Amino acid sequence: MSFIESYKHLDKICGEMFETQYGVSAYIEEMLNNPRGSFLVRGWENDLKQLKHYRWIRNQIVHEPDCYEETMCEAGDDEWLDDFYGRIINQTDPLAMYFQATKPHSVAKSAQNHEPAQLQYTYPKQPSQPKHKSKKVVRWIVFSIIVAIVLLYLVLKYFIN
Repeated sequence: MSFIESYKHLDKICGEMFETQYGVSAYIEEMLNNPRGSFLVRGWENDLKQLKHYRWIRNQIVHEPDCYEETMCEAGDDEWLDDFYGRIINQTDPLAMYFQATKPHSVAKSAQNHEPAQLQYTYPKQPSQPKHKSKKVVRWIVFSIIVAIVLLYLVLKYFIN
């Protein structure tokens, strides 16, 4: 298939998924609306970058004079689009992987089994930050209250004498 044919094929399935005429753009928009995807799905950022690039190429070919598939595309561009189409069909595309990793019913199942729910991260989990900040905030509040009481005492002592 040519680049444009591969793009139209992908655009059609994306349009059917999102019930819109703006198929690939809707897919890109959905990825942008789920920023946690880059932490949960391997290759999320690369796929997003590629989809944006191929949408740009398609728009150049369709809307700009003297822009042709032969000059805009590289070998393998149409294959990438066909592969991405296959990933959508097999539900191994970024959004399918994201929704599998975040689907709420997995939490309900694990709660029934009395096991802690765990997301399926494809990247290593980010190290958890210690919660020292909340302790510091409490200390500052207590310190501020003590200072306010001391200042109030000194002001009252000054005016009473």
